Amino acid sequence: MISRNPRQMQLKPAKSHSGTRLPGTVVSIGRGFDRAFWIDCLNGSRRIFGMRNNDSFQMSHGFYSSSLTIGSKRESGFAKAPLVFVIALWLALAAQWVLNADVRLPAVFSDHMVLQQGIPVTVWGWADNGERVTVEFRNQKVATVAADGKWRVRLKPLRAGGPDRFTVTGKNQITLEDVLVGEVWVCSGQSNMEWPLRAAYNSKPDIDSSENPNLRLFTVPKVRALAPMDDVNSRWQKCGPDTVPGFSAVAYYFGRALQRDRGVPVGLIHTSWGGSPAEVWMSYDVLANDPEWKRDILGSYEVTRRNYEKALAQWQKEKAEAEAAGKKFEKGRPWEPWRPTELYNGMIAPLIPYAIRGAIWYQGESNAGRAFQYRRLFADMIRNWRRDWGQGDFTFLAVQLAPWDKNRKRPISEITAAPTESDWAELREAQCIVAETLPKIGLAVITDVGDKDDIHPTKKVPVGERLALAARVIAYRERINGLSPAYDSVQFQGGKAVVKFKRVGSGLEARGGELTGFAIAGPDRKFVWAKAEIVGPDKVVVSSPEVPNPVAVRYGWADYPVVNLWSKDGLPASPFRTDDFPMVTAPKK
Repeated sequence: MISRNPRQMQLKPAKSHSGTRLPGTVVSIGRGFDRAFWIDCLNGSRRIFGMRNNDSFQMSHGFYSSSLTIGSKRESGFAKAPLVFVIALWLALAAQWVLNADVRLPAVFSDHMVLQQGIPVTVWGWADNGERVTVEFRNQKVATVAADGKWRVRLKPLRAGGPDRFTVTGKNQITLEDVLVGEVWVCSGQSNMEWPLRAAYNSKPDIDSSENPNLRLFTVPKVRALAPMDDVNSRWQKCGPDTVPGFSAVAYYFGRALQRDRGVPVGLIHTSWGGSPAEVWMSYDVLANDPEWKRDILGSYEVTRRNYEKALAQWQKEKAEAEAAGKKFEKGRPWEPWRPTELYNGMIAPLIPYAIRGAIWYQGESNAGRAFQYRRLFADMIRNWRRDWGQGDFTFLAVQLAPWDKNRKRPISEITAAPTESDWAELREAQCIVAETLPKIGLAVITDVGDKDDIHPTKKVPVGERLALAARVIAYRERINGLSPAYDSVQFQGGKAVVKFKRVGSGLEARGGELTGFAIAGPDRKFVWAKAEIVGPDKVVVSSPEVPNPVAVRYGWADYPVVNLWSKDGLPASPFRTDDFPMVTAPKK
């Protein structure tokens, strides 16, 4: 068993938003959402301590941090902490700042871990300068010498199997037990990825039967960080009724299906946070070096932050006045804005470069109002992760946004009264564009499992299993029909539109009666519901007597699409449009 003291983790130097070392900083102290404190010292070390894993479905956005500087200006950012608290805590921990002479590993290397098969596996950690470090696993023995307090080695590709023992030896020895080799996947996103298994639809039988020695779970604690962190406070766990209830339901169902179908151990690294937009999962340099992102994301945040601080100050004033007057104060605290890069820093950077097969991603709800921007932003986020992991174009699988009527409580008859514009439809289109333009990207289409009046549909089994099907096609190159039908091309002739689909597998079918969800428009760009008929294995003919000269077709183009086109292999067709008419989320000229 490995023994760690979370009060003795040396992490990266503190950096400002520009990525440079803060001049004159003697110590800065911050408190993250997970009660994770860190201290940055002048010698460039960061100590993180007192971390406590939160409940896996905590949705709060509370975050506070402060800094004490001497000889330079205070770094802009968060709420001030009392100076006496900073100094007292600094002095209380001074004895622990001496560099630990023991060789150490990041938390992602622990008992019960899964190492990725078939590719080189990087192992890294910390030790004294000049300390010789040896890593042994199976029949491999690799050594190096620590420099600048760090060391790194690489194991040759491994074969699936185990359990085995993993040892790291320096001045001390670390022994990890019950180590498997198989498939490792990162599972990230916002609340629909975070949604725990215990809250999923009819999950009790799945929890009760979840014991699986070949499925392992690792949950990254929620940490919002100003600079990239080197470690987290977590550990690998065996999957079972005691460990899986709070784990991501989508990730669990994905891993369960993948482990069953591939027949090898599977390790799932869950790192998500409800409500998070894509830009908080990206690195600072990617945003800062792109003129559009520097202006529209980093620049916009600074404005939003200042407005938030003004609103918070006013709220605090009103609260204090009400309390002084003995009046009840019910006004809600202003919602703190997300800081770009903060979850990449705290919840992605510490995992890199742990060897993985790929990532699954369920996010987009928080970016739907900026769907046009998401076309580039989502693609750049994927490129960002791939660049930083250094494994090339690893497989990246996303979940298409589920149907949702935005809490309008409308009956289906009202929802389907007439075709409409939709920012959620535009976000789904952005996801499709990225999947078609970047290599090794897949989408799980879930038009059939949305909840009209809840942004968190609880039926997560189809979501995870469709992601697993996509993984089998894209990551493992299995010859199965595991991807949803998607729009390919259209021809307009004789007052009708002939729409051709790709990835139809065994062919197309309508479920539950005639095809629904197709709309057609003429030169006036006014869409009406259309009659649609399947012709052959991969074509649908669309027409309406109200549109004698059609120029565009849409399918499932709505916040809550009511649709029924499927492949005969059991996968719903993706919503689409054939036109390029102006978008509701396009930048205003």
